[in-house]
Amino acid sequence: MKRLTFLFYFIMSAVMAQVKPVHLPDSLFSTYYHQRVSHFIALPHTEGDIIFLGNSITDGAEWSELFADSHMKNRGISGDVSAGVINRIQEVAERKPAKVFLLIGVNDLARNVPADSVVKNILWISDYLRQQTPATELYVQSILPVNDAFGKFDGHTNKGGLIQKVNGQLRADAGKHGYTYLDLYTSFSDDTGKLKASYTNDGLHLKGEGYTLWKHLIYDKVFDLREKPAIIPLPQKLQWTAAAFPLYQCKTIVVHDAALQKEAERLQQIAAGKGMRLKISDAAAEPFIELRIAAAEAPRLKEEAYTLAVTPQKVTLTANTAHGIFNGIQTLAQLMRDDVLIPGCEITDWPAFAWRGYMVDVGRNYQSMNLLKQQIDLMAKYKLNIFHFHPTEDIAWRLEVPGYPQLIAPENMLRNKGAYYSVEELQELIQYCKDRHITLVPEIDMPGHSAAFTRAMGVDMQSEKGLAIVKDILTQFSKTYDVPYIHIGADEVKITNPDFLPQVTQLLHQLGKQTIGWEPGGNLDDATIRQLWMRDEQKEKGLKYIDSRHLYLNHMDPLESVVTIFNRRIGDQAAGDSSMLGGTLCVWNDRLVAQEDDILRMNAVYPAMLTFAERAWQGGGHEGWVATIGAPGSERAKAFQAFEDRLLEHKKLYFTHLPFPYVAQAGIVWKLFGPYPNKGDVTRSFAPEKKSFKAQKPSLETVGGTVVLRHWWHPLVQGLLKDPKENTTWYATTQIWSDADTTGYFWIGFNDLSRSYASDSPSKGTWDDRGSAVYLNGQAIAPPKWKRAGQKGNAEIPLTDEGYTYRAPVKAPLQKGWNTVLIKLPVGSFKGKDWQNPVKWMFTFVPVSAEE
Repeated sequence: MKRLTFLFYFIMSAVMAQVKPVHLPDSLFSTYYHQRVSHFIALPHTEGDIIFLGNSITDGAEWSELFADSHMKNRGISGDVSAGVINRIQEVAERKPAKVFLLIGVNDLARNVPADSVVKNILWISDYLRQQTPATELYVQSILPVNDAFGKFDGHTNKGGLIQKVNGQLRADAGKHGYTYLDLYTSFSDDTGKLKASYTNDGLHLKGEGYTLWKHLIYDKVFDLREKPAIIPLPQKLQWTAAAFPLYQCKTIVVHDAALQKEAERLQQIAAGKGMRLKISDAAAEPFIELRIAAAEAPRLKEEAYTLAVTPQKVTLTANTAHGIFNGIQTLAQLMRDDVLIPGCEITDWPAFAWRGYMVDVGRNYQSMNLLKQQIDLMAKYKLNIFHFHPTEDIAWRLEVPGYPQLIAPENMLRNKGAYYSVEELQELIQYCKDRHITLVPEIDMPGHSAAFTRAMGVDMQSEKGLAIVKDILTQFSKTYDVPYIHIGADEVKITNPDFLPQVTQLLHQLGKQTIGWEPGGNLDDATIRQLWMRDEQKEKGLKYIDSRHLYLNHMDPLESVVTIFNRRIGDQAAGDSSMLGGTLCVWNDRLVAQEDDILRMNAVYPAMLTFAERAWQGGGHEGWVATIGAPGSERAKAFQAFEDRLLEHKKLYFTHLPFPYVAQAGIVWKLFGPYPNKGDVTRSFAPEKKSFKAQKPSLETVGGTVVLRHWWHPLVQGLLKDPKENTTWYATTQIWSDADTTGYFWIGFNDLSRSYASDSPSKGTWDDRGSAVYLNGQAIAPPKWKRAGQKGNAEIPLTDEGYTYRAPVKAPLQKGWNTVLIKLPVGSFKGKDWQNPVKWMFTFVPVSAEE
């Protein structure tokens, strides 16, 4: 004992300044210590893990199971002291872990090592890790309280005062030594400052409930999350409280109304997915979750409104309808983030718009039933309630109609030949949606986009015979499928038969269906809902509208889509009414894809879907169509940053195995210099490219990983430059910090091709046809080696690497400290060489992980 205590002082006096590895005599440590250390050394050498480091209290947890993550590694050794950690810290440092959670010191105090010496040893550990592996985040956790009521571990449980002294000093020294201090002590203490009896059975070590609490306390730090769960869409009214509901103790869902049985079963399934078994009953002892139909006040759309109250005794979810209960369950599921405690809160919530839609075009590119259900599941999770299903097109008619087998014959399809949806499959999709409080809206496009119909039937839709066939198809369709709406398209076509659309809509109305058509489009009657799709159309009184203007993901860059959708004011209104029903987010992937998942990846569907869900539920937004985050520090930039934080949390928690091409961009600040007149010569160089260029007041500052200088639909869509000029060059610069010399990974792009236009691929050796360039620390970053360099645009040739989110990230060397990025942005004419190749004056530069 005396020898070990002496060595503590030796370590502090001889090693502190040098921060070099310390190797103590093997005789100082137990056989168990050596067993564990030898085991750690023999384990596979993996980097980027999360390591829990400490004594028996750490050793006793099954960390990888507790967090359901194999990257959690246990480096606890029962009986260990701070000197023991110092003796073996090299093994930890060599693994270059992403994070280390350290809890050590109670055994030191039990051996009468002075509190100051314990603190100095922990600080040495921190300094050593920061020196050896600077990218590792260190969390020093407070020593837990102890409890002498059990009559065990007397040498430990009488050190309560010293424990608090050590904790206080560790808290005070955190900033100076570069670690994050985590206060576990307070949450584990009872009213007298002792370890709560429910968490231990010996006054020192933890039982299962103690480890469960520990998980809750550090969950956000382990996964880099917000302190409180991120909810999307954000509720209209949310008030957090200091209380919490013990989810891990809950055994029952209480339901009194038989109409809520399905919703109770839904919640039961969500809990089962988290490893909890909840029974459904009409009574229960606390704690429990209660679902009930009762008055839930809301200023609009009460049928979807709900209230949610979380207390230590129960969770009460109240709504006017089962749909409202369903919506509340989606919020409740997000509050169950760590599967342990639900933070106390009071929520009153309702949607701003009644129509919150998402559209897929399966006529051009077939999607499997599994992929469609995946998207519907995510729609439901984020409270979208309209699934717009587009199965007929020029390319192919993919909907089985009894009596008309030629419509789905392979020879009449131009892509995915023979791929269609049977009567049974569409009925299955309709019911799948209904089970999730989603309305499936089928679109049978007419009389335009109907070349597949013409090939199959041998007649034009607008002919007398074609109209008769269409009427028969619609009659059978209406009798076969239980859907309230039928979308008839009616856009992008020359109307040669003015009676066609009036007869079609009249028939559908007689069959009890509501009709929807695109606007601008054909001669629709006043009872047909207009779906806006282009320009800034003037709305007429007495008509109903759905807004899809500038909500086509196929035309948007991935990072831009989240920004512009977040800014959108749906229908130019803060909330819906009897005329403006809401909006629909659309995915028109006109170009052929190599595999069906490419539709989700290339169009960045899921980040955009969540953003649209937020805006359609919350309402609000900004006037005009805005494609920029805003100036640094502006209210608009702050609002976007807050949303992005929640969006990225959902990416981490719920999209691990799904395509989610979005990374943080709200923290990137660009200084822009210009405009420099280039007289049409995009190769000309200007002052910012010279080494002698000194920092000066920039012309503009903006935020974002993607910066749109001038949108291709300017001035309808607002980019950064209020008055962009042709034949000019701009420069953008920012700085990136690196903790060490390393390899950086980046998304870089200047023209993420639309998935609808037959645009040309970039020429060999160029980023784009505008002469754009990018420099990191003065060195030019070479453009990709394009797989189809210079390929003439062709809708039947799938994109492969033209977009920065579906090619490998660019690798470039980063130096320790600040790194300077310079982007050159010349432009000639704003007129593209043809309509398939519009001029997108924009750039993307954003750091990503190697796995993106």
